[in-house]
Amino acid sequence: MAGVYISYPFCAQKCTYCNFASGVLPKELESRYAEAVLRELESEQWKWTPETVYLGGGTPSGMDSGALARWLAAIPGEWMEATMEAAPGSIDRAKVFKWARAGINRVSLGVQSFVTAELKRTGRKHSAEMVANEIAMLREGGIESISVDLIAGLPGQTGASWEESLEWVEKLGVPHASVYMLEVDDDSRLGREILAGGKRYGASEVPDEDRIAEMYERAVERLRRAGLARYEISNFARPGFESAHNLKYWRREPYRGFGSDAHSFDGGWRSRTAESAAEYVERRGVVERTRADETGERFYLGLRLSEGIEGELAPFEDVIERFLREGLLEFANGRLRLTDRGVLLSNEVFAEFVGARV
Repeated sequence: MAGVYISYPFCAQKCTYCNFASGVLPKELESRYAEAVLRELESEQWKWTPETVYLGGGTPSGMDSGALARWLAAIPGEWMEATMEAAPGSIDRAKVFKWARAGINRVSLGVQSFVTAELKRTGRKHSAEMVANEIAMLREGGIESISVDLIAGLPGQTGASWEESLEWVEKLGVPHASVYMLEVDDDSRLGREILAGGKRYGASEVPDEDRIAEMYERAVERLRRAGLARYEISNFARPGFESAHNLKYWRREPYRGFGSDAHSFDGGWRSRTAESAAEYVERRGVVERTRADETGERFYLGLRLSEGIEGELAPFEDVIERFLREGLLEFANGRLRLTDRGVLLSNEVFAEFVGARV
């Protein structure tokens, strides 16, 4: 069964570390965008019944609840999971009950940090107490499947402040958490400043790679003690609370994307829509379509999962043998998977499979 992804690229502010195609966009564009997505959903010739729905952003929790309900009403089926990404500060009780009535049963909170000083450097305006209150609202409204995101490597982050954020995750008792190591690239303001050797946005206070790796390993340890096992490089959950939708990406199961900068996969072909919201409104539909690299994808997507992969290892036997010798890969219960060290060097491993010519 396939999944549905809908992009909502509008935000109240653009965070310094964000490298997504989202941001503060003209207000008048929001209603036009919502209508364009609705038309696309209503005109879809559903060849399968969706099993999961995922609303990503941007900040979909900031959208009009009526528009959200119309989007979801246009999607057939009784979904096992319907996730909405939410920014702390954009949640209230009335919204939560409307989301639940529309079919949302899982919320992913982009917390990133529970430490006020770190949040201010990145442009975030919430507090740990605000997150706790909003999680209580979600539970009151019947949404128990809740995830929180953390980023290791924020400007000014220390071992002590990282422990404080991890302590909050444990205290709140959420059944799912995502831990991302800071990405440094040209697509975010912070990334550009770091690459330029500058100091704006706290760029000079970003922990080095070794320190970030230590923070990640500490998160793995503490989350495991709290009952959240790592099932994918960046994702941890209690049994039964894994993200059913995101597992489709790593297991190469079909999904259909709607809205701007949305990707789709039908099992053989990958496609994407226009990157910007304005361009999407003007030219809905696919702007690029490419044949999927089935052989390479099976390795660099499947190896993200703690369960690893099984089956034919050709044509990468030599590469795999090298990584086995170097302690980056291992066999466990007949499956090939990353070692703990391999997780930290996963980009190096995946590079051998991405775009490989076989």
